[in-house]
Amino acid sequence: MEPSAPRRILLVDDHPLLRKGLSALINQEPDLMVVGEAEDGPQALQVLANARFDLAIIDISLPGVDGIEVLKSLKERFAELPTLVVSMHDESLFAERALRAGARGFIMKQEAVESILTAIRRVLAGQIYVSERIATRMLKKLVDGDHRPNVRSLDVLTDRELTIFRLIGQGYGTRQIAEQLHLSAKTVESHRAHIKEKLDLASGTELVRYACLWVGAST
Repeated sequence: MEPSAPRRILLVDDHPLLRKGLSALINQEPDLMVVGEAEDGPQALQVLANARFDLAIIDISLPGVDGIEVLKSLKERFAELPTLVVSMHDESLFAERALRAGARGFIMKQEAVESILTAIRRVLAGQIYVSERIATRMLKKLVDGDHRPNVRSLDVLTDRELTIFRLIGQGYGTRQIAEQLHLSAKTVESHRAHIKEKLDLASGTELVRYACLWVGAST
């Protein structure tokens, strides 16, 4: 029998060096091949509209519309395409959000090579992949009941609020965030107010400080 064709993979990440490294890792495998790359959400949608892929690997931190929103768009427009998030961000905060947005797996970039390849093959096989720690946490939440998170836990933020919180921590002002997310400045200010209230922060200065500390700790 002739060997089957390698599974076709799209990489979506705004760091060229990371795309190059991950592509080299994947292309060493005879059954896998990176045949497309994109650096942001709109480019990924354009690439997917013009070629067939078996899997999309997506980072959370993308310029403009972030990876969570991209996952939602892919689920809506390319429902049959499985997606795997490979990210530097803390899985305890983002894994469940990514799965709810449509991803079939989540793995951190710091994981061993073997784990990343295992995650890719498991998602391609139609299964879900998360770390044992996250799987245990999700099962515990199911068994114990989903109680309201404690104050200052970022779990209280919606996906949009978390995106804005991350951009605040990266040094973007209200107008810049509005331009990136295609929102009005008034809407962004409303989100900022909700974030301050949910995180029990007294002022805009405290919000910026807290967001900067979080971004610095998660990169």
